[in-house]
Amino acid sequence: MDKLALSIAGEITLSENPGSSLKKWREIFGITQTELAEYLNVTPSTISDYEASRRKSPGISVIKRFVNAIIEIDRQKGGWVAKKFRTQTETEAYQIIDLPKHMTAYEFCKRIEANIVTNKDIAKKARVYSATIVDSMKAILELPASEFIKIYGSTTERALIFTDVTMGRSPMVAIRVTELKPSVVILHNVAEVDKIARKISEVEKVPIATTLLPLDEVKKRIISKA
Repeated sequence: MDKLALSIAGEITLSENPGSSLKKWREIFGITQTELAEYLNVTPSTISDYEASRRKSPGISVIKRFVNAIIEIDRQKGGWVAKKFRTQTETEAYQIIDLPKHMTAYEFCKRIEANIVTNKDIAKKARVYSATIVDSMKAILELPASEFIKIYGSTTERALIFTDVTMGRSPMVAIRVTELKPSVVILHNVAEVDKIARKISEVEKVPIATTLLPLDEVKKRIISKA
């Protein structure tokens, strides 16, 4: 197994809920239960049972087959997801942090004491698998427009946390002009959200939340398994 496969397999193996982790990675790679079942020569219900923890936790051999399968299916489709992982680099402008388990944007906001300002109903349904902390000024000054996509890492189902902002207009304008949309935008250390930012949020259906929690504490809570 290559480095990417080992990393995915390791996360699934160490997960407190391997079934949920299996589902997370299948969805990140954009593969349906039927596609995966056909490749592995099993029934879709078998995949469903593993993901819902209705079967005994998968052993190492099952996890290895699963990981090799999603990477191979992705390769047959052009390998775009795996390529993003293998070429993904981080700069001082942003930091990508994966969650121990996925949750709704609403639950994520509660975790970091973020107040949801717009689209609360959407936040209750949107999923968050990962978070990216973006230094807004460094991103504007150092990150070329063509590189902005990298802050999304492997999936758009993530929280974008913008630091060094005043009222949140610039992050929302950046999201407005790109095709990719996050599950939620969180403005760090912002007391009042700009009216235009709110309007863009409503049009793009991307919830905005604000948190005053110290950034180090935000990071701790993102990676916490509690």
